Amino acid sequence: MTDINNKPPTDDEIRQAIELLFFAYRDFVADPDKVLADYESPKGSLGRAHHRVIHFVGRNPGMTVAELLSILQITKQSLARVLRQLIDEGFIEQERGPEDARQRLLYLTAKGEAFETALSNPQRVRFRRLFEKAGPEASRSFLTLLFELINEDERDQVLSLIGGKQQTSL
Repeated sequence: MTDINNKPPTDDEIRQAIELLFFAYRDFVADPDKVLADYESPKGSLGRAHHRVIHFVGRNPGMTVAELLSILQITKQSLARVLRQLIDEGFIEQERGPEDARQRLLYLTAKGEAFETALSNPQRVRFRRLFEKAGPEASRSFLTLLFELINEDERDQVLSLIGGKQQTSL
């Protein structure tokens, strides 16, 4: 690929970037997809939607169903099906909100935490290897590039979700 620091990227370089992102995502999700496929569920197979719910509930214990809907941008009906299965199988538990009994707060159970680890550890290994190979400056640039791909009107919400030190580096 051409050094894009000296001139604007060509259409071919932009296509390459799009294709590399596709292939990187394909391989990034392949590891948890295998864990999901190997899990024998009495209530039907688990898929990427289940993984996303487990991930975000694990990262944000006590989040509401409404917050989860906002993050995932899926229909209430789609989330209800996935969430019901995860609750029925003991991965997630829900509690009523302290101020509003209609609110449902979501938490991973011990079983859910173990499953989240099994799903996400291969992805963490990939990123650790990537960041070690690239070095700190390239890693920060990579995070900045990913951040810039997010719709501008949603960036503040994303920053509040990922929290911690990332906010100051982006």
